[in-house]
Amino acid sequence: MKINWRDYIISTPDILRGKPRIKGTRIPVSLILGYLAIDYTAEQIIAEFPDLQKTQILACLDYARELAEFEVAA
Repeated sequence: MKINWRDYIISTPDILRGKPRIKGTRIPVSLILGYLAIDYTAEQIIAEFPDLQKTQILACLDYARELAEFEVAA
């Protein structure tokens, strides 16, 4: 199942100074990616943030993937 990060991630200037966050929360994408970077599983992250769902965590990964694919025109 393909996850589209746009269904789960939002950025608005009035919350977290516009940092990308999980829709309906104040949890920044960078926090979730940080947990994944130190080898937390989705289940461990959900234990820390019980309102999260696995699809939201996967959306953070899809968001990071898309950012990594971004190319700047020379």
